[in-house]
Amino acid sequence: MGRHRVAVFLLPAMLALLLAGCRRETGENATAIPGASAPAAAVKELTTHLVAGDFAAFARDAVPPDLHTRLDTAWREGRTRWPLDELPLSDTHPRALAALAADDAEASLQRTFDRQFANAGAELRQTAAALGLFGVQFIQQQSQYSESERQHLSQVVAALSAWAGQAPLTDREHAAAAIALLTDAAREAGLTSAEDFAEAGMDDALQRMTPVVAAGKQALKLYGLDLDADLSAMETTLQSQTGDSAKVRLQYTLAGQPIDTVVDVERRDGRWYVSDFIANVEAAVAVAASASEPADNR
Repeated sequence: MGRHRVAVFLLPAMLALLLAGCRRETGENATAIPGASAPAAAVKELTTHLVAGDFAAFARDAVPPDLHTRLDTAWREGRTRWPLDELPLSDTHPRALAALAADDAEASLQRTFDRQFANAGAELRQTAAALGLFGVQFIQQQSQYSESERQHLSQVVAALSAWAGQAPLTDREHAAAAIALLTDAAREAGLTSAEDFAEAGMDDALQRMTPVVAAGKQALKLYGLDLDADLSAMETTLQSQTGDSAKVRLQYTLAGQPIDTVVDVERRDGRWYVSDFIANVEAAVAVAASASEPADNR
């Protein structure tokens, strides 16, 4: 199977990895000020945005306003795609969406499914287990992840691997329904190239990803994984706070497996943010800015 085909079928799982994070109250009384007023709220608000499929709101509240502005500039110049960069195989997203939006996508992807997955239940279960072990080992060995990211992602990958080993991934009717959901959403989004993402700009492109996120969650639900139900039951507890730094404990269940981890949060200009997201965006913007500088200025 070609790499873009793999990305197409893994898209719901990619979304699940990013969705395993954080949550906020929404509605008429929701604050319009980025960030949160308390450490635990900094964790809660982001999950609510992601449960709603609102990546644009996630990007807005994940970092301080000045950093968000720099991120938007880097996005428009095609030098970063954060927060989508948090997802596995992030460089394949435009190709995956293009494959889903193609005129013959439904028939083509169904043929691919029939060829690759029909009568391959035992093989897929073994692959799921192997990928779970490999994924955890890979995460533990990557220096770009913080300790809290390694702990959290390792649990998420293990839970998704266990789920995939039991899910009806070879069921043809499930596959047809999932393909229909994802192809319709990809066509609605209209983001089929890197140029489309850059031209739309960060906020608009992320808003246009909303139907794709929703379709991905609906597809996962067909296979027995209800992300919204799992995340809505998340408990967040302030574990400690020293000045402008704090630790928040997250406890929730993902695909029947308990997830228990601690994330660092920090206060900037009176508002609280998840430290890992600030660090990741600052690194992305810094690399992007460095890449754009003339050689004689470096």
